[in-house]
Amino acid sequence: MEYTCDRCKQTIHPTTDLRYTLTIELEAAGEGDEVEIVDESDTASTLDELQDLIDSADAACSSVFDDAIYQIKQFDLCKCCFQAYIKNPLAREPGTVELKRKQNSV
Repeated sequence: MEYTCDRCKQTIHPTTDLRYTLTIELEAAGEGDEVEIVDESDTASTLDELQDLIDSADAACSSVFDDAIYQIKQFDLCKCCFQAYIKNPLAREPGTVELKRKQNSV
């Protein structure tokens, strides 16, 4: 079986070349993850309400909505592309972040 680098499209031969598998997990982060203290006497009814809420949320979610909240992506990289990724994982061009910071502070 042969693999292809997802970045440069070079063939990766499994017996002669190293293949790097890159897994990226993307998760929407929200503010306000609050913990509510619940009176123990209300625990059973609260758990039932929580299960009902989970069941209704599962039914309402579509795959489009799910992709906006959580995704896992997996890529095969050749040695050269792996080394480039490690040096610059966000593929930023040199100086672009500093330039934006200066523009925003003006």
